[in-house]
Amino acid sequence: MLFRFRALVALTSLATIGGCSSPGTANVRNTSRTFTTVVVDAGHGGRDGGATRRYGPPEKVATLDVALRLNRKLRESQFRTVMTRSSDVFIPLDERVAIGNHQKNSIFVSVHFNDSGRRGVRGFETYYSTPYARSLAERIQRKLLTMNGSANRGVRTAGFRVLRNAVHPSVLIECGFLSNRGDANRVASSSYREILADKISEAIVEERYGPGVYNAPPRAPDVTPAPEDTVPSPPAATP
Repeated sequence: MLFRFRALVALTSLATIGGCSSPGTANVRNTSRTFTTVVVDAGHGGRDGGATRRYGPPEKVATLDVALRLNRKLRESQFRTVMTRSSDVFIPLDERVAIGNHQKNSIFVSVHFNDSGRRGVRGFETYYSTPYARSLAERIQRKLLTMNGSANRGVRTAGFRVLRNAVHPSVLIECGFLSNRGDANRVASSSYREILADKISEAIVEERYGPGVYNAPPRAPDVTPAPEDTVPSPPAATP
């Protein structure tokens, strides 16, 4: 997501969370303690490259890589998973929302990286729209902040379409700034992306089953692809 759109998003957020709810808000189902399916959304893709690359890989590549790793970890933790995309393709926002809304007893987790014209800006941000998703957003943020070199940019409400139109608890994670040399250099490391996925997976497992139950799966080999490389695609859904 692009940092320069924050002011516009904030205005949208106020309108959405205030008295003028979006059509889907009133129908949100609180599956935050019962979910058995996780919809994993890799932001951007195809013709939509996402955040401008200055130091690290393109956003669409980094989000897909983290999402694939997260998908694997959640499957190994016995969740059913559905990916909105598992390759470098463009998926419209409304289609992503529809994929998530179609799943029963689920949550929606969207993975992104950030960009800013101020190269000193760095750190993690986690967004949610409805109160049912607040606990998950806060838990994910806390887990990410245990990583070396982390910076806390907070947990916030926002009117992003994939959040405000969702009928299940949904969060959007900004996993660092590709415009910041430190953040981007870390994101360029496959071992760092593996830890990102591990922390998000741990938060999801704990949100459903409580602290102390997560057993981290073995980490994938530390092989960093070239920035334009893509990763082999898993099945879009698992039983």
